[in-house]
Amino acid sequence: MKRTTGQDRSITQGWRPATRAVRGGTARSEFGETSEAIFLTSGYSYDCAEDAAARFAGEQAGMTYSRLQNPTVEMLEHRIALLEGAEACRAAASGMAAMTAVLLCQLSAGDHMVGGRAAFGSCRWLTDTMLPRFGIETTVVDARDPQAFADAIRPNTKVFFFETPANPTMDVVDLRAVCDLARAHGITTVVDNAFATPALQRPMEWGADVTAYSATKMMDGQGRVLAGAVCGTEAFINDSLLPFTRNTGPTLSPFNAWVVLKGLETLDLRIRRQSESALEVGRFLEPRVNRMLHPGLPSHPQHNLAATQMDACGPIFAFEVEGRAQAHALLNALGLIDISNNIGDSRSLMTHPASTTHYGVAPEKREEMGVTEGLLRLNVGLEDPADLLADLDQALTMVGL
Repeated sequence: MKRTTGQDRSITQGWRPATRAVRGGTARSEFGETSEAIFLTSGYSYDCAEDAAARFAGEQAGMTYSRLQNPTVEMLEHRIALLEGAEACRAAASGMAAMTAVLLCQLSAGDHMVGGRAAFGSCRWLTDTMLPRFGIETTVVDARDPQAFADAIRPNTKVFFFETPANPTMDVVDLRAVCDLARAHGITTVVDNAFATPALQRPMEWGADVTAYSATKMMDGQGRVLAGAVCGTEAFINDSLLPFTRNTGPTLSPFNAWVVLKGLETLDLRIRRQSESALEVGRFLEPRVNRMLHPGLPSHPQHNLAATQMDACGPIFAFEVEGRAQAHALLNALGLIDISNNIGDSRSLMTHPASTTHYGVAPEKREEMGVTEGLLRLNVGLEDPADLLADLDQALTMVGL
């Protein structure tokens, strides 16, 4: 396999994001295919036994096993790293595989981590349940307040871990303030950037050390496959993350990698169109609901911060109605928008987090996070916004809003 013309780092670094999303990382076989090939192989053969020994010893370039390397997966990793502005990337089987690996690869018994309280339910399970089980202390803070991170630092604090915007409450973290604080104390900052993707927000530009993704979401963008990714320095990816993933095996399949590669080609177009539609839908809903949580709207308490850090605020936002009964009634009244706990899809989807994505979080912790019984999360897709407004209008009217 050979890299296509222009894959030299000195050239690709000059490419703009939309070009990187289409061309970045592409490698071609001797057949000269224009679309990336899918290498559905678990292993690789060698010309001689000495070559096999040399590859395992790290003395010869080449692939040994698809748990470690695969040409299709490698193309995806190169492309995401280019989009992120990172030195390296490692793909994973899912977003949660990426989140789990990025924490466990660098934390040991006796270490301490500070996490944002507003987070995806499974991420809160990591901080609240799994890490303490292995002797890793965790403190959960209101990530909107940089001082909360400062107050939580201990001599054994190794990692800050948070989402921005957070799922599902859309809390926005001051990346510069928190990352500068972490760096001053020798703490690694891990940012879950799944809601924005590097098309809209690049945390490393604000000082983050590591970014992690559920590529299942906007990167695929059409609800087809599971995938995850972690970006960082070559030293972090190769010396910390790779030993963990190569031995525990949260490996991304070549087919799923190929699907995400195809999704990245249209990421910039999709996420910007969906962001525009989400603003239109948010403005329509705001006067009729109890509370609107959309960073792109002036009513959001961190609207100005979001405008500083993000190129646009993405397709996802949340709003509150009067309790679970009304929230479920609104969902059941929808005709076009699907009830689904997924996000990042080209289809519009809505869910009730308290009974789905955050069902496993204790009620008192949900309340602390802001995941109320009346909270609904909406992913605005690529449908005509007028049709979405019509569907929401009839549903709101049906439930008395």
